[in-house]
Amino acid sequence: MKQIRIVLWLALIAAFAAFIAMNADTARVNFWPYGAGYLHFDWPVGFVALVFFLAGFVPPWAAGRLRRWRLKRRIATLESSLVSQAGAFPATDAASDAAQTDIHP
Repeated sequence: MKQIRIVLWLALIAAFAAFIAMNADTARVNFWPYGAGYLHFDWPVGFVALVFFLAGFVPPWAAGRLRRWRLKRRIATLESSLVSQAGAFPATDAASDAAQTDIHP
């Protein structure tokens, strides 16, 4: 399974590298208006696309990782409280429970 994951990551990186290489033309990106014009940078189109892809991908990914971390922490807390409560009650034998519940007339 790990080899498949590595191959998929390498294919994704190769696709991004090819996309950036094929779109090497520069594009003017306006960031902030000032004075008579804009603060702008001339960046390659592929780099701009990659930056905006990451800007849209990273926040949901980080939110999902944070939620997963919180749920794992909550599960660990609940499991530890369950283990601590299990020691507070004496263990019962199934045969003695069955004997107590049988009512003979």
